[in-house]
Amino acid sequence: MRAVMIRYRIKPEMVEENEQLVRAVYAELQAVKPAGLRYHTHKLPDGVSFVHVAMYDEGVGESPLPKLAAFKAFTADIKARCDELPATQELKPVGYFSSFG
Repeated sequence: MRAVMIRYRIKPEMVEENEQLVRAVYAELQAVKPAGLRYHTHKLPDGVSFVHVAMYDEGVGESPLPKLAAFKAFTADIKARCDELPATQELKPVGYFSSFG
């Protein structure tokens, strides 16, 4: 399993737009249901920082996220929305549990 974490900070006046774009990604994920992908997004307590974690089976090849139209729209103007640009870190899973299907 490959896992990455992306963290960034949005300009305060862009938080609502960012959340709408993120929700559009999840709507497309619900429609497409790409196999082998686990993805979640969290807003940190400061109200302007976001963390995305994507995990996908290595057998899938590359992450299916960049192929989604909504994800392309989300990333298209990310620099204009950010106070702190996205930083991506590879994660090395130690354990994983999910009680969700």
